[in-house]
Amino acid sequence: MGTQSYIGIPNGMVVCIDKVGDNALTGRYYHGYSKDEFTFCNEIELLNSMEDFFNKLSFPFPGNSERSFTRKKETTTRRVKKEIEKVMKDEELLSMHGELGTFIIRVQHRQNSSWQGRITWVEQDKTLYFRSIWEMMKLIDSAMEQFKDQDEDNDTPQW
Repeated sequence: MGTQSYIGIPNGMVVCIDKVGDNALTGRYYHGYSKDEFTFCNEIELLNSMEDFFNKLSFPFPGNSERSFTRKKETTTRRVKKEIEKVMKDEELLSMHGELGTFIIRVQHRQNSSWQGRITWVEQDKTLYFRSIWEMMKLIDSAMEQFKDQDEDNDTPQW
């Protein structure tokens, strides 16, 4: 285990990439508040599920209200929510690995309708900061480039 392999914040997640194909990443992710794995079939499912988790945890609190094309019954307001108990230790989380790649994602802020934080590529023991959801996903995508058949432009964030 590398020197950068730790969770460090309440909403830290381990994202395991198991397959790359049809322009989509598939896999599962874990967080300390459930023993269950959360599967995703593409990046949109992953991001929506992570956003729902952050909202449930109320951390990090979003700097903007959620926007949508449909009406929501609830609006995002600062409320005191029931404390959620951790059920999985960081060591257990860090033992989860994807078939192709493993990433520790630590979202520290949700400002400007996006996320800011750090991402660690476990297999390479590299950590980089990201300033947006797009930049975070491009970093994961560039790490998984070796498993893709297609060529992409070189003007994207890379490790």
